Amino acid sequence: MTSAQVETDKTPEEGYERGLGSRQVQMIAIGGAVGVGLFLGAGANIAKAGPSLIFMYALAGVIIFFIMRALGELLLYRPVSGSFAEYSREFLGPFFGYFTAWTYWLMWVVTGMAELTAAAIYVNYWFPAVSQWVTALVFLVILFVANLISVKLFGEIEFWFSMVKVTALIGMIVIGLGVLTFGFSSAGDTASVANLWQFDGFFPKGIGSSLMTLQGVMFAYLAVELVGVTAGESENPEKTLPKAINTLPWRIALFYVGALTVILCVVKWTEFAPGVSPFVEAFAKIGIPAGAGIVNFVVLTAALSSCNSGMYSTGRMLRTLADNGEAPRAFSKLSASKTPAFGITISVAFMGIGVVLNYVVPEKAFGYVTSVATAAGIWTWLMILISHVLYRRAVDAGRLPAPSFPAPGGAKFSYVAIAFLLFVTGLIAYDPDSRVCLYVMAGWTIALAAGWFALKSRNPQITERRNPEFEKVG
Repeated sequence: MTSAQVETDKTPEEGYERGLGSRQVQMIAIGGAVGVGLFLGAGANIAKAGPSLIFMYALAGVIIFFIMRALGELLLYRPVSGSFAEYSREFLGPFFGYFTAWTYWLMWVVTGMAELTAAAIYVNYWFPAVSQWVTALVFLVILFVANLISVKLFGEIEFWFSMVKVTALIGMIVIGLGVLTFGFSSAGDTASVANLWQFDGFFPKGIGSSLMTLQGVMFAYLAVELVGVTAGESENPEKTLPKAINTLPWRIALFYVGALTVILCVVKWTEFAPGVSPFVEAFAKIGIPAGAGIVNFVVLTAALSSCNSGMYSTGRMLRTLADNGEAPRAFSKLSASKTPAFGITISVAFMGIGVVLNYVVPEKAFGYVTSVATAAGIWTWLMILISHVLYRRAVDAGRLPAPSFPAPGGAKFSYVAIAFLLFVTGLIAYDPDSRVCLYVMAGWTIALAAGWFALKSRNPQITERRNPEFEKVG
């Protein structure tokens, strides 16, 4: 093998610092499962579906677990920082790796724009005199600097952001259970488990209306796959990654299903409205004076956590693209602190558009941006699942080693998850308000296809499949 081939075949994680410990990977996994989609988005979905939203979160949570077990099997087969983009490239071909990496980059850039805007709005709750664009810019700069310093600092910031979210949710659940059990507070007289079915039943608006909330529910689960991006920088991926993935079901059961169940028992679903956090509403009903301020702080950390994760993952995806000749070579360079500084800088520059949009963005733009992020996320999940199915076929044929962290049922549940995601895509196409994201994705596909043909004409070797060199882990 020539030196040029060796250079080409290096795995993209080479050179990264494995600076993320078990404690940080666990919290990144937890933080990925608790976001703004739960704290804010649940309000509009409760108004659409009533108590049946609990079932929708549980159903989607099962599918997310199937996706993460499929990803876990792939991660222990080959733990690289490019993660699902690398698996798409290996099992489906170079174009799919290229498309997935750029689409995941887009997902986090637009999510970062939305989260910066949201964070500025939350700060405006306490300091209405401060312009939103100033707050957004300050947060952008702080998180940018933290991501440039080291992966350890990123992990530590994400650890504490996640700790705040988790502690607050557990506190809300405990207080809600106290109201239900002992009947204290102004909500004690009306709090009852019967609230889940007394007001027009468990499916008050019909099953069809409940199903239409699935697109919003899936947005709430975006970022659970971030554990895959950390694979190249985890200290002991063969130990930390399976543990992080296997604890996902109880996190979903506690933070989503558990929290919503308690809230809808304490406050009847008819009292929730779109645009208002159900957690703020519940605390107001219970009568805790500082409740609204506490929840506002928690939602602020959720927004900053998401933006922080976005900066981390976009830099890694751009480096993966550069290592494969699908982005400028400058993106492949690491700084002295072993971070892809140039890629992070460019990504932050695009997120900075969100600061500008604080001058002009209309109310509906936030919804459009999050729907684009959801569509990009669904594509990423589909690529994970399809790669897993193809990996399993290769294992069965004896071409690849058997997994050290096998998914339950082999590839069977991956097929179930693929069908579910295609169903949700159909729901998005059916809904006039969210359909716009599919038009955006169609335009994005055309732009990436044009870029691919340009790359292909300059470097025909880019379209060749490669067998990656890697050290077996696990």
